[in-house]
Amino acid sequence: MEDRHVEIIGHLDELRGRAIKTALAFISFLIAGLAFVKPIYEWLIRDLEMKLAILGPSDILWVYLMIAAVFSLAATIPVAAYQIWRFVSPGLSQKERTITMRFIPALFFLFLFGIAFGYFLLFPIVLNFLTALSEGQFQMMFTAEKYFRFLLNMTVPFGLLFEMPLVLVFLTVLGILNPTNLKKSRKISYFLLIVISVLITPPDFLSDVLVIVPLLVLYEISVTCSVIAYKKRQTLQDTDSSVA
Repeated sequence: MEDRHVEIIGHLDELRGRAIKTALAFISFLIAGLAFVKPIYEWLIRDLEMKLAILGPSDILWVYLMIAAVFSLAATIPVAAYQIWRFVSPGLSQKERTITMRFIPALFFLFLFGIAFGYFLLFPIVLNFLTALSEGQFQMMFTAEKYFRFLLNMTVPFGLLFEMPLVLVFLTVLGILNPTNLKKSRKISYFLLIVISVLITPPDFLSDVLVIVPLLVLYEISVTCSVIAYKKRQTLQDTDSSVA
């Protein structure tokens, strides 16, 4: 019993150490992001036909911090994934370690792909739709803070949600999830994704639909990927059993 307690304490200490390393990486990337934030800001507003307004001296600093934080989040994802992999790898077989190690760069690129999906596809559609509603009736003026909050709400959640297929595959490889459970929880998952969609989008039907549909498709892709991973895992286990 005492040995078990010592083992648990050791795992918690290791987990804390890896969490600290991840946090330090995020802070380092945040500082690096602040060094390049101005050209990123200028690139993001390149197509705007108006200048963004600020309501106070601290507004632009807040905008710069938001942009740098997204840059830092993207750069920290491989670090966090590697720390998680190092934490769970002692319990994996050599084949499982090799397979799961490949997930690390894929997580980074899926996050970027999700950001690009939101920025280049959904963001302009929703923004143009909302501005068209007020055309000829109101004088439009965007503040920098509200504009970038809206931009981040339409992009960052997709960056994170596009990780879903790989995360579910990873959990399937570890034996934590299986496709049967995912299929049984489809209704609950759909409900949660719809709630997330409503929370991250402006309160209009078009925005909700444009976000809900990709997320539901993404969930079905995740289930399919989990099925493939589960079958491969079963095959590997059968092969190892026959060799033994």
